[in-house]
Amino acid sequence: MPKRSDTKPKPGRPTADEHGERIRQHLERLGLDGLDVDAHLTWLREHRPPDVEGVERLLAQAVALRRERSIEWRIRGSGLKVRKTMAAFDWPFQPKLDRRMVEELFTLSFIDRREDILVTGKSGTGKSHILQALTLKSCEREIMVRYARCVDLVDDLYAGLADGTYERRMRRWCRPALLVIDDVGLGQLKRREEEATAAHMLYTLLDRRHTNASTALTSNLKLSAWGKYLGDATLAGAVLDRLAATSIRIDIDGPSYRQFLARRRAEEHGQALPADQEDAEP
Repeated sequence: MPKRSDTKPKPGRPTADEHGERIRQHLERLGLDGLDVDAHLTWLREHRPPDVEGVERLLAQAVALRRERSIEWRIRGSGLKVRKTMAAFDWPFQPKLDRRMVEELFTLSFIDRREDILVTGKSGTGKSHILQALTLKSCEREIMVRYARCVDLVDDLYAGLADGTYERRMRRWCRPALLVIDDVGLGQLKRREEEATAAHMLYTLLDRRHTNASTALTSNLKLSAWGKYLGDATLAGAVLDRLAATSIRIDIDGPSYRQFLARRRAEEHGQALPADQEDAEP
């Protein structure tokens, strides 16, 4: 009589659905659960590529998903509130603006050269639009970038003086490969005679970043008015000297787009633009 075997029968090969579920589990453990596994399996059945091609295609999708998430993480961490692009910029409205020079900035080669950017002009001329779009482009290239209005940056450093974290906060502002400081001249800066002035903070920040990283600033002020705004004419001059050494200068000499839109809306509703807005510096 033949000896009875205790060996269990081997299970059958997994089905396509079981393979798909296992792949989903593997991807979830890798943090890649956003991949469309069903679409990939459908593509494999339709095209029947060599195994290595199928694996390469799935890995390429995984890399694309990881990059997409990295970009979104950078945008959220940059401080950027509005996602603007140069595709939405109204070039004909600012005919004096050197388009070729602006577009050259978006190669981001100035970051490799650690050059600074200073964009000046009246309010509403597109300064912030350009640097917000530049911030977004840097995030898309997976470059470490941080964006802040000048008044918010200074307030953050003043908070550091109050709670003893000034040096840590300063290092954090020094860290990005590109720091965008928007609207120098807008908003009321704090005045504390017993503490460092805004000019001192800005000088310290730019001095530490000088030749190590790029800083881009916008301002609606004439350069001669920076001392009054920052609270220290001497240090404001030192800030400007530092910027002049390495910065790419762009001055937008044109009308205010916001004033243009306000005027158009008023006309559409049969209203006259208030006199203070007509005469105000845009």
